[in-house]
Amino acid sequence: MSENQNIDCCCEEKAEAADSCPYCSGKHKERDEAEFKNLMNRLKRIEGQVRGVEGMLENNAYCTDILMQVSAITCALNSFNKALLANHMKSCVAEGIRKGDDSVIDEFVLTLQKLMK
Repeated sequence: MSENQNIDCCCEEKAEAADSCPYCSGKHKERDEAEFKNLMNRLKRIEGQVRGVEGMLENNAYCTDILMQVSAITCALNSFNKALLANHMKSCVAEGIRKGDDSVIDEFVLTLQKLMK
């Protein structure tokens, strides 16, 4: 797997330091093609589902019908998170441990705590 790289922040404000970015850690990861395609396909499906809900709302769909579609979106996002989390453990976390960087464990625990709010 590709090694994590500390490069410029992915924010619009490139001049902003990665430490002060509220959206990212400043770290980046190059994903192999299969992982990238899998995650991107999941996101594109979710995006389509969200657009569908938007259309339902614009067309005055019944509340329960919209709620069922939103529930499906939530499940799809949870599945995306599970896939990304598994990939993260198998690559970033395992790689850090192999290199003797125990801070990846603390970072992973913190991430899990945030995900389980």
